[in-house]
Amino acid sequence: MLCKACIVGIYQRKLEEIARRGVELTVAVPPSWRDRRGETLLEPLHTQGYDLRVLPVRWNGNYHLYHFRGLGQLLEETLPDLIHVDEEPYNLATYLGIRQALSVGAVPVFFTWQNLKRRYPFPFSWFERFAYRNASAIAGTKGAASVLKAKGYRGEMAVIPQFGVDPEFFSPRLRDVGGEFVIGYAGGLLPEKGVDLILKAAAGLPGNWAIRLLGDGESKGNLVALSQRLGIADRVSFLERIPSARMPQFYSGLDVLVLPSRTTPSWKEQFGRVLVEAMSCGVPVVGSDSGAIPDVVGDAGLTFPEGDADALRECLVRLVKDHALRRALSSQGRRRVLERFTQATVAEATVAFYHDILNQGAI
Repeated sequence: MLCKACIVGIYQRKLEEIARRGVELTVAVPPSWRDRRGETLLEPLHTQGYDLRVLPVRWNGNYHLYHFRGLGQLLEETLPDLIHVDEEPYNLATYLGIRQALSVGAVPVFFTWQNLKRRYPFPFSWFERFAYRNASAIAGTKGAASVLKAKGYRGEMAVIPQFGVDPEFFSPRLRDVGGEFVIGYAGGLLPEKGVDLILKAAAGLPGNWAIRLLGDGESKGNLVALSQRLGIADRVSFLERIPSARMPQFYSGLDVLVLPSRTTPSWKEQFGRVLVEAMSCGVPVVGSDSGAIPDVVGDAGLTFPEGDADALRECLVRLVKDHALRRALSSQGRRRVLERFTQATVAEATVAFYHDILNQGAI
């Protein structure tokens, strides 16, 4: 497996689960990844039962052009039956991974979150067509699967989220009692994440409340300024990014986790990992209706029309006033994660797909 996302320690739990199911697994990761939120360093947290290899990458931070160096040597050493490129079909890393898989007689698989039907310029359109002709596919959501089919993909495909959660690690804890209603967000402080809506919605919220924003990104300065203009700066905490293993501690201090993503011409929410982490911890969640959020949340949380701060405020008011609703959403969210979004569930489905395509000789 080639996977830049698996530099995050908690994601590696899925790799252990895959290996437990009889897969001799080698995973190549970069030493770090740089994006608009900053640089994330490799966290070797769950590394039992499989071989984690650190390979340098060229053009780190460029989603479309980055690729692993030394991959050919790794494949010659391991001679895999299957290569899972955990990347979009139109990216250079995927094209090179599939090409090198075919050169050693391995069955290639790519992954996609892309839930917008978009056209890409050459050479990315050519990379995409090459992947469609030569590889099987895993789509993270039904929306992504629909886009694949609409763009002409006719190969073998399964719909499996990229990552779940470890429910023993992300588990309900005693709420840190502080006498205030705590609204939380975790992720990139980026325009498309809609974090400004949390501030605008809370500005009209009655009672004793506080906001905790965990993360970094290009919108941080604007968000700080907005909190000051709204007169709520003393209630808003901007928290630095923390190691993935400390996230349950962050969730334990919240009364609600909000993901207010807004759709842009080139992006809409593809999953919302923080939603399933919070739900697993028994924290009620509120999300916009952007992309995959309603399907992830189901009836285990509240949703509102994206971009609508008043509607978000109404959701928050309901949760502030209705303790029974908060308790119900807490238990419903935990149950939904146990049924659909555990690392073991994701690994089981992934390994089953591996066996299906290997047994069929599918490419």
